[in-house]
Amino acid sequence: MADGGMPYRVARSVGDYGEQVACRYLEDRGYVVVDRNWRCDQGELDIVALHRDTLVFCEVKTRRSNRYGSPVEAVVPAKAARLRRLALQWLREHDLHRREVRIDVLGVLVQRSGAAEVEHLRGVA
Repeated sequence: MADGGMPYRVARSVGDYGEQVACRYLEDRGYVVVDRNWRCDQGELDIVALHRDTLVFCEVKTRRSNRYGSPVEAVVPAKAARLRRLALQWLREHDLHRREVRIDVLGVLVQRSGAAEVEHLRGVA
């Protein structure tokens, strides 16, 4: 079980859908997605995107309700610190140190109908 009693495969598919929604949201606003679901031994970055001259590392949190709080509330200080470490590792592996960097969180709230609301917090870490 995952996400408050939701079966893992359902939680995973909701999460995947949320990431698709987040990518479309970013692209509609002029971001260029350069990497998705990048993994290393320290964890995973959901989305890496370029917005003008800024490289943006995005954590996507998806939920089907606000019952346990809004999706963005799931990014606690320890998670933000891990995102900073992952971003540094990504930069080392891709040799892009000379860009402005930002870490954002996108909360996706998915309704039963499939409609989704996106909350975008910029510069969280």
